[in-house]
Parts: sequence; C-alpha cells; structure tokens
Amino acid sequence: MSIERFLNNSVTSWMAGEGEHADIVMSTRIRLARNLTGYRFPLSFTENEALQVDQAISSVLLDAEAELESTFSYIDIKELSALNRQVLVEKHLISPKLAHSEIAGSVLLSDDEAVSVMVNEEDHIRIQCIFPGMQLNEAWRQANHIDDVLEKELPYAFDEQFGYLTSCPTNTGTGLRASVMMHLPALTMTKQMDRIVTAITRLGMVVRGIYGEGSEALGNVYQVSNQTTLGKSEEDILTDLQSITEQIIQKEREARAALLHTRPNVLEDRLYRSLGVLTYARLLTTEEAGRCLSDVRLGIDLGLIKGVDVSILNECMVFMQPGFLQKYADTSLQPEERDVFRAKLFRERLQVDNNLDNEGEEPHDV
Repeated sequence: MSIERFLNNSVTSWMAGEGEHADIVMSTRIRLARNLTGYRFPLSFTENEALQVDQAISSVLLDAEAELESTFSYIDIKELSALNRQVLVEKHLISPKLAHSEIAGSVLLSDDEAVSVMVNEEDHIRIQCIFPGMQLNEAWRQANHIDDVLEKELPYAFDEQFGYLTSCPTNTGTGLRASVMMHLPALTMTKQMDRIVTAITRLGMVVRGIYGEGSEALGNVYQVSNQTTLGKSEEDILTDLQSITEQIIQKEREARAALLHTRPNVLEDRLYRSLGVLTYARLLTTEEAGRCLSDVRLGIDLGLIKGVDVSILNECMVFMQPGFLQKYADTSLQPEERDVFRAKLFRERLQVDNNLDNEGEEPHDV
C-alpha cells in the first residue's frame, strides 16, 4: 500500500468512536518494547547495525502476514520528509523520537492502522496496537500475538531476573506500556484534575498529554498509563490500569452530572458557543480548536448537541494539527495561514451552508 494513503487520510481505526465507555475513553493503546541480543541499543548504534536490525525485524514481520492475518506496509523513516514524519506523529502512528531519528529506522503499518511496529526507535522493536474505546484486553491480545510471532524467529534480549531488557530502565521487565486516552472536560472545568493527577501518580501511574511525554492535554484529552513494568506481570498492569480508569470514568460522569444540575443554561451556552466558533470562525488556532472540540464533544455526549458525529470530531483532532494542515494544503503555511486554513477545513467538515463563504457575493435576503 502506498505511503500516501497513510499520509493523506486523517481517518484511522481508533477514531471510530466505538468501544466501551467511548464517550470518555477515546482509545486504548498497548505498546511492547523489545530488543535483540547481539546488538547495542539504538542510541549507540552504528549505521550498519541499524540497517541489520531493521532488515531482520521487518523481514520476519512481512513473512508472517498470513499467520497474523494482516497486511503490513514497510515505511523507511529516513526517506520521509520532515513534514511527512510529523503527519505520522500527529496520527499516532509513530513516536516523536522515531520521527527525529537520524539512523536507519522504519515503521510497519497494518492496513487499518490499528497496528504499528516501529523499528529502531528507543528500542529495536516497539509493537503498538490502538483500539477505539476501552478495550485493554483486546488490544493486549493482538499485541501479544504479534510479539509471540516475532519471538519465534528473533533472539530477544531477556534476563531471567529482570525480564525483557530495554534501553530505558522504566520499561525493563514486561516491556509493557498500557495506556488509555481519555476526554475529561468536566473534571477540568470543575478544577479537579490536579487532585486526580496527584492520586494517580501515587498509585504508580502517569498522566500525560495527547501526544505522550512532554505534550500538553490539548482539548482536555489526557493519556493515563503505567509508569514502570519491573516486578509486575502483564495481567497486574492491565488490571491496575482498568481499575484506575474505571474510577476516573466515574468521577468524570459525576462531574458532568454536577455541571448539568448546577448551571445548565451556562453550560449549554458555552457548548453551543464553541460549536458556533467551529462552524463559522475565519481564524482558528490549534489551542482554540482543541478547546472548542472538547466542548462540542461534551455537548454530544450529554445529549445537548445533535447532528454531529463523534467520529468526525476525532478526525478533526488530527487534521487540525500543523503538519496535517500543510500536507492537506500541499504547501508550507505560516502560522496565520494555518489558522485560516484550519478554520476553512472545520467549516467544510462540519458541512456548513454558509453564504459568507462565497467571497465577493452579497448576503442573500432572508
């Protein structure tokens, strides 16, 4: 499959708006970190070592397509422009670390983009499975199956005492990072997020922004994941995250109910104002678009806003990003030009019948 298919299409399988608790849990991700014996970690690689590892891993995965019942596309990261790398990051298909890598590396993507296997990121292998909604066990089963297939053919670096050996000590052990991407507008509005984050951290979990470590919680979207893997089984990690996620879901539902009960008119006004901005604005920054998307999503989930599909909002989260905007526009855009183009795309995607879009024409009489 052509790389352009992955770069030009903002829709991916985790954006379906399906799965358990999909009104709060947007997606579930399982990531496994693995390394091969006989090679240094990627941070210490020579270019020749990087090429050897890339060839070994990619050939095994491509040869196993029938067993995995999936078709994969091999993408050489070094052959991509900086913009195309950024687009893949914005779609959650590769990590920022792989995007900025200067050594031989690749990503193997399944046709539905639910699976991406990154080669020569921080570790030799990063298996990633992303499912819509709350589907920890389903995502784990798929990632584990891919891992088993690779392990039959590749010599994994494994220690009886420490488990799977990884570049970063926090991944040593199971090498498992399980995470959920959650939309938590009510907890943010009621100023409970700081307390929630503190409590989660004490339980051995970590809260990050939408694009992981170092990123902001754009549009009130947070990633909650396990912090370490050593000393815990995969089942323990998944059970702990499931339990904590269910508690956060309950708190978010309570906060939403409280907002509806205490000041329903104020809440509804805010949500519809945000819909109006997305529908008619001529300039939209990334931050404002994220904030308004969050409000509109909340309005849909509360039954206050009708006629807008959540999957469209999920798609908008990707195409509003700077990289995808410029890819879609097929030209480099300055910040204000991006804001203009972003607003135009929102109007088109929300299918606005707006006479003001007809530049140079007088408004029709009502």
